[in-house]
Amino acid sequence: MAQKIIITIDGWSSCGKSTLAKQLAKTLGYVYIDSGAMYRAITLFFLRNHIDWTDKVQVKDALGQINLHFEYNEKSLQSEMILNDENVEYVIRDLVIAEKVSDVAAIPAVRKFAVKQQQQMGKHKGIVMDGRDIGTTVFPDAELKIFMTADIAVRVERRFKEMFEKNPNVSIEEVKSNLEMRDYIDSNREVSPLRQAEDAILLDNTHITMEQQLAFAIKLVKEKRAELKLMQNA
Repeated sequence: MAQKIIITIDGWSSCGKSTLAKQLAKTLGYVYIDSGAMYRAITLFFLRNHIDWTDKVQVKDALGQINLHFEYNEKSLQSEMILNDENVEYVIRDLVIAEKVSDVAAIPAVRKFAVKQQQQMGKHKGIVMDGRDIGTTVFPDAELKIFMTADIAVRVERRFKEMFEKNPNVSIEEVKSNLEMRDYIDSNREVSPLRQAEDAILLDNTHITMEQQLAFAIKLVKEKRAELKLMQNA
């Protein structure tokens, strides 16, 4: 049986990190942990309960009331986000959440809360996790790290198509503005800013298909497993 490893996928918004992570997890029989969904669920809780996230006391109290976990949906064939026993997988994809999630995710107490839960999930290996600081902060010792990027115009188009299916009133200008704002916040926040880990492998998918990027990632996994096996036998 092949050795199980931890695979991290970081990168810019709308690069297809989650798509690749889910495909990879399904192909390898690994557990997929959606860190972005966790931060979106926390943001949803804050908005619903009118939490002032600039107030440290309110944030601490609110986090104490949050329980997050993933449940596998046999119909959708994917892991879905559960917030305090409520399936919020589709609610958290709303543009209102997208506009606030980077602000909430930048709060030190929120990141500490989420990271602790994520690290607990990764103790048994055999996981794929995507986000913005997974390879740098959550699992700095992960065996395989991938950093995804793509041209901004391509990312805007991808995000617009995704949002338009759920909200036909959304404009491409709104999506572009939201994406640029998230890029700025993610790369300039004080805690765990978005950056490529030194040992991460760059994957630019501007001009490649989902099938091609999955094949590339699987090749990396096989190479890493072979490398680890050689080290063990040395």
